[in-house]
Formats: sequence, structure tokens, C-alpha cells
Amino acid sequence: MSNFWNQTRAATSLIRRLKRSIINPTAVARPKCFTTAEGHRPSLVHKRSLDILHDPWFNKGTAFSMTERDRLDLRGLLPPNIMSPEQQIERFMVDLKRLEVQARDGPSDPNALAKWRILNRLHDRNETMYYKVLIANIEEYAPIVYTPTVGLVCQNYSGLFRRPRGMYFSAEDRGEMMSMVYNWPADQVDMIVVTDGSRILGLGDLGVQGIGIAIGKLDLYVAAAGINPQRVLPVMIDVGTNNEKLLKDPLYLGLQQHRLDGDEYIAVIDEFMEAVFTRWPNVIVQFEDFQSKWAFKLLQRYRNTYRMFNDDVQGTAGVAIAGLLGAVRAQGRPMIDFPKQKIVVAGAGSAGIGVLNAARKTMARMLGNNETAFDSAKSQFWVVDANGLITEQRENIDPVALPFARKIKEAGRQGLREGASLVEVVEQVKPDVLLGLSAVGGLFSKEVLEALKGSTSTRPAIFAMSNPTKNAECTPEEAFSIVGDNIIFASGSPFRDVDLGDGHVGHCNQGNNMYLFPGIGLGTLLSGSRIISDGMLQAAAERLAAYMTEEEVLKGIIYPPISKIRDITKEVAAAVVKEAVEEDLAEGYRDIDARELQKICQSQEELLEYVQKSMWSPEYPTLVYKKD
Repeated sequence: MSNFWNQTRAATSLIRRLKRSIINPTAVARPKCFTTAEGHRPSLVHKRSLDILHDPWFNKGTAFSMTERDRLDLRGLLPPNIMSPEQQIERFMVDLKRLEVQARDGPSDPNALAKWRILNRLHDRNETMYYKVLIANIEEYAPIVYTPTVGLVCQNYSGLFRRPRGMYFSAEDRGEMMSMVYNWPADQVDMIVVTDGSRILGLGDLGVQGIGIAIGKLDLYVAAAGINPQRVLPVMIDVGTNNEKLLKDPLYLGLQQHRLDGDEYIAVIDEFMEAVFTRWPNVIVQFEDFQSKWAFKLLQRYRNTYRMFNDDVQGTAGVAIAGLLGAVRAQGRPMIDFPKQKIVVAGAGSAGIGVLNAARKTMARMLGNNETAFDSAKSQFWVVDANGLITEQRENIDPVALPFARKIKEAGRQGLREGASLVEVVEQVKPDVLLGLSAVGGLFSKEVLEALKGSTSTRPAIFAMSNPTKNAECTPEEAFSIVGDNIIFASGSPFRDVDLGDGHVGHCNQGNNMYLFPGIGLGTLLSGSRIISDGMLQAAAERLAAYMTEEEVLKGIIYPPISKIRDITKEVAAAVVKEAVEEDLAEGYRDIDARELQKICQSQEELLEYVQKSMWSPEYPTLVYKKD
């Protein structure tokens, strides 16, 4: 590993940043004892008796101690045997395994949805225990609370809705949002995930039911980043839906009108942003699953004014960049060879263009970070959408895709034309990487994968990144069986590794956004940066790319296991904090001001300790009653 970095440090700003993160022994001060640890302070409550038992934020169930039962008027309202948190979890897990089948609504109801129901009931009763279970079993339950099961939840949310969670702002609330935000009970909110339901995963317009994605994302902010669950807020902005099925459904919970558009739509989002930042000036807002039409426009509209980012555009891009850099390393080459990679991209929506822009910027930095480098980097990409290869000959080309449109002469020299099929493009370009962000399941057909066998790379990479699972461009079994054992495979949804025989394993890397967005959010929060810069996002991606050891990447493992998500998030958040300080964007957090934060960042050990101590853990706090 050290030889690898020694070869590449001096060549790029990417490597220089990594070099700065190496601890200087002379700079390491004695670690200070931070007092920002989450989850260990007594909590003041203004309710007692049954009110406490019905409040999931404070309910401990059978774990209330006898002294707390006396203080909070709970004696006699609970069975007398006091359970430890471990015993509670054991009881829940026994019930979970028993009820997984019984909770199904008939044979058409997938087991994953039954698990979601059971976990959701726990979430409704006892948040601390819910997150304790989720963190302890993150590999098993992340696919339940997030992709791919969250897509199924959103499709059925009107029928699944039981207890309200989050806030709903609608087109009918125009002029009232500034007062509405004060209906939320928390005086401090650190993280909001907001969607308008217009493009949920690859499932299309699901209207108000899209709030399920915001709830799932925030579950991961709590589990992975340790954001206090009492300071997160899922939000749905309901501006109508163009889904005809929902418009005709008498049980649909949202506005049954077609979507607002143009200036009317912008006015609703503007009012929402002004309202939430007026009440919570330090909140971070993550935009999630907005259709491509609005994703880039809203990002550009707000990113230099508010503390916000778009996970589909920027988070997906960061995870993809980390994987692409990992694929270069897996070929046994230094990361500075990334600008030599030929990449065919299938999909020109918000995610696809977001990855293209980020990859182009990364290549440009490696090539000298000037205008010439930025211009030449785009020649490494061939973009194919539903109408085929995008060239400058394309009529009504989307402005965001225009920079990646191939010149007709360039395409001609490759034996290609405007609208050439994906198979033709792969055959002629012979790419190092085939990157799918199309939301079209099975797009990487047998013919496309056969064509990739002609790649000039010694180890071609296939990234089938579309979610949920049914939208993956291909399965790992298809990729390994058709292209060969010596490929790198990554996907957006989880797949099992492939048994290649003779003890060999085809590793299925899940390029999951949860590797980055929790760390981006946590790092931004702890730095106090007023905006989320490109440099902070790039620092996050680079840290993820460097997380894997040389031995792991040579085996074809380019993303770490989900089981390490808290440690990964800690490392990513530290990188984001450090970059914010270096860009002079950091203003500090709580009792740590910008100057103190700068001192902390001089020691990697101290910085990591600061991040660790700031992460909430699901431990029952001591409850102290205080009369209103």
C-alpha cells in the first residue's frame, strides 16, 4: 500500500490531499477529551406515565429502572421484571424470526416487506432499540430500510401508512410554510432529507408515497453517521403527481392533481427552503429523487446560498468515482492512470450526468487542473441514452448532456454515428469501463456483454448501478459468465458473490450511496461549513477510494463491507471536515469554534476522535422529569 502511494503522491492534487491526511508525528498533540459525545447526557422530559410509554423518542419499555419508574409515575404500568437492552433485543429477534412469515399479506408479499413492517412497528414504539437493532445487523437490515426494499415500500406507502413520520408540505400550503415549520416539535434539526416524489429510484413518479425514501435515508444517517434521531426530519413536498394510476386511486394520500411546473413549482420549493432555514439556520438539506428536469436546476439555484446537496447527482457521483478509482487500482495501476480510462456510460439522467461531471473534474485535476485538461478529459466518455449515442448532431439535446456529445468526425473515426446502439458503441470503443445509470433492467444484454469481451483492458469493469434490483443493467452471474472471471463488477443494489469454481469468487461490489452521504452530512455538520463545496465532496470520494487495502482491490474488492459503515463514515466525515477547514469554509460546531477546529485538524488522531465522540449511539439516556 505504501509503495502505491509513494509512486503517485506527487503527481496530482488528489494525492496531495491524501498526503496531507498522513499524520505528522511532530504535530500530534496529546488527544483532548471532547465533551460533545452524543447519547450520554440526561434527557429532560415534560411528560410522565403512559405519555412516556407512548413516546418512541423516550420509551424504554421493560428497560425502565425502578427509580425511573418511580420518578416518571410508571410503577404498575409495566411488568415487574426489568430487562436489559440486550434481553429486549433478544426477545425482539425471536419475534422477528417467528413473525417474518406470519406478517406477510399472502404469497405475493415479499419476505423483505414483512421484515420492514416488523421493524417499522419497533420504530413506532422505541427508537433507541430500533437503531440498536439496525446498527447491530446493518448488513441484513440496510437493504430493508433502504434499497432495494424501500422502493417497494414507496410503491405501497398509502396502504402501509400507520403513524405519521416527518412533515408534508403541499402546493395547497403556499403562503403558510413559514408558520408550518413551527409545528415540528424539535427546536433543533440537523438533517433534512426532502423529496417531491417525482423520480423514486428507478420507479418513476410515486407522488406523496415518495416520503418513504426520505425516511429510509435518515435511518441510515442515524445508524451510519450517528446523527441524533431527535434532530432529523424527513420531508415530502407534494406538488401533485403525473402518475395516472395514483390520480384515480381513491386511497391515495396525496394531492390528486397534475404536478405544478415552471415558476409555480419553483415558488413552492423556494418557500420551503426559506422556511426551514429560517427556523433552523444550521440545518443541512439533502435533496433526494427529484426528476432530472429539476435536480440540476435546484442544485445550482441553492448550493451557494444554503447548506444543501443532491445525493442523486453528487452522492452517486462520489461513490461511482471511488469505484472507478478502485477499478484502476484493481488493474494493478496507479490511480493517476484514471484519465486514460475509456468509459461508456449508459444513461444521461441526473445520476448519469452527475457521474460524468465528477469523473471529468477528477481526470482534469490529474492532468494539470487547467482549461486544456478539463477540455481533453471529456474525450474519454461515450454517452448513450434511450436514443443511442449522443453526438452534436442530436436535435433538442439536453443542455446538461451537451458537453459530452461526441463530435461527428470523432464518432466517424470510431465507426460510429449519431444514435448508434449500445452494442455498437461497446464494439467500437472497446472500453475499460461500462457504466450503467439508465434505470433500465437488463440493458446490458448478452450481446452488450459479449461485445465487452473485446475491451482493450486487462480487467474490464462493469458498473450496473441502477436501483432497485430489478432495474440493474445486468446481474453479476451474467457478467462473470459472459465476459469472464477477470472482471470488476459493481452494482447499486446488493447481490451475492458468484462462485466461479475451484475456490475462486467473483466479488459483487455494491456501490451504495450510503458509503458517502452519511459522512458528507456528518462532516458538514461538524465543520459548520456554510456550503457543501465540490472539494468537500471530492475529499469524501477520495477517502472512500483509499479505504480498501492493496490486497483487497487486487482481489476485485473495490468497496468495503457494509458492516464497517460506522468506521467508513467516521473516516469520510473527517476528510470532509479537514477539507472544509483547508478551504476556509468551516465555522465550527457547538463549543468548537473555527480556530479550535483548525487545531484539531492538525492531528488525524485527534480529528478522528472528535468525529467519533460526536456520533450518537443508541443507548438509553437517563430521563429527568421537568414540569412545563
